[in-house]
Amino acid sequence: MGRRYAIRAGIEATLSQNVRAHGLRRTRYRGLARTHVQHVLTAMACNVTRVSDWISSTPRTRRRTTRFHALCAATA
Repeated sequence: MGRRYAIRAGIEATLSQNVRAHGLRRTRYRGLARTHVQHVLTAMACNVTRVSDWISSTPRTRRRTTRFHALCAATA
């Protein structure tokens, strides 16, 4: 049950982010086709923002240096 909840929580977080950052609940256009295009473009903007944040972020923790890696670095 925890796995299903985690998936739902992730989806809810994505929707919340789109509502807060991009105004997803209110459409600028009339008609289903234009509203759909707005939602697709909003989703693309959200994905571009996430990828940009992911690329520009620094790693949270340093990985532990393995003995093999330390040995290779010592011999080089």
